[in-house]
Amino acid sequence: MFAGHFGLAAAVKAKTPQVPLWTLMLGTQLLDVLFVPFLLTGKETLEAVPGADGYGGFIIHADYTHSLVGTLLLALIVGWLASLKWGRRGGWTIGAVVLSHWVLDLAMHRADMPIFPGNARDLPLLGLGLWQWPSISMAAELALVTVGAILYVRSLPAAGNASIIRSRKLWTGAAMCALLLLSLASDTLGWG
Repeated sequence: MFAGHFGLAAAVKAKTPQVPLWTLMLGTQLLDVLFVPFLLTGKETLEAVPGADGYGGFIIHADYTHSLVGTLLLALIVGWLASLKWGRRGGWTIGAVVLSHWVLDLAMHRADMPIFPGNARDLPLLGLGLWQWPSISMAAELALVTVGAILYVRSLPAAGNASIIRSRKLWTGAAMCALLLLSLASDTLGWG
């Protein structure tokens, strides 16, 4: 899931206007941002699933960045830091979107998500595996992007001097939505 995380950020932005959209988007993707250096250093890996191309075609061994306990700690730390800038509600909101990444990935991933960092204690891995059914997982992700876009657009100011800002945000939001839909299509069809 990539586009769906951003769709959630747009939906949350509609309800928390004091928090910048970029922080919500970064928050929803923070686990994947942190995954990249772990992947490049070999601490975390991707394993191709035989016969599964494109969307959900990998088992992701993200034993540090995508562990439940690690995500909870990261959400608390990031939420606390955000509260220093955007207040208590902003901090809780950003912490929640960091945690939302793990919850959404739990639905999509095969059983490849550990409870403890590094899969300490060797407990069963978690994941409900919606990626095994591309049409269902794609529909869920498309729904997140669509609902997020609708809520975001409905939250924009409509009158007065705000109409110029609304127009700019509307065009920016439309461009972002188009890119997210293209990203979803790319994942689904196995482009790139």
